[in-house]
Amino acid sequence: MGSVRRQASSGSDGDPRLGGVADDERKRKRMESNRESARRSRMRRQKQLGDLVGEVGQLQQANAQLVAGINAAAQKYAEVESANNVLRAQAMELTDRLRSLNSVLEIAEAVSGLVIDIPEIPDPLMKPWQIPCPIQPIMVSADLFEC
Repeated sequence: MGSVRRQASSGSDGDPRLGGVADDERKRKRMESNRESARRSRMRRQKQLGDLVGEVGQLQQANAQLVAGINAAAQKYAEVESANNVLRAQAMELTDRLRSLNSVLEIAEAVSGLVIDIPEIPDPLMKPWQIPCPIQPIMVSADLFEC
């Protein structure tokens, strides 16, 4: 029982609980490496945050442009729809006038005994895809499509 076991230290002859100079050096290097790694990680996160903030700014700007375009298109649509409603009302009024004139022509034909060619009135509600008067050119101004 007289034998005493001695723990082998890693390169130091001192007390094994205190560690040696090499252990302290490794510990210091590891701490320094960890600090450097943490610093790089913080810098990387900060750069990513900056990139994301820049991307948010660009996306907000693109979104604002899209919203402005949508609003302009909606306004233009409302204007065209209003003009279309006016044109529909005018077409109905002109159709009524034409019917009245045709009835006057029919009366004149009956009274005079002459044969008068009375054109048939097309019904735009029955075939809305057909232009009632294809002979007349449709005039469009360039400023109609400008925003």
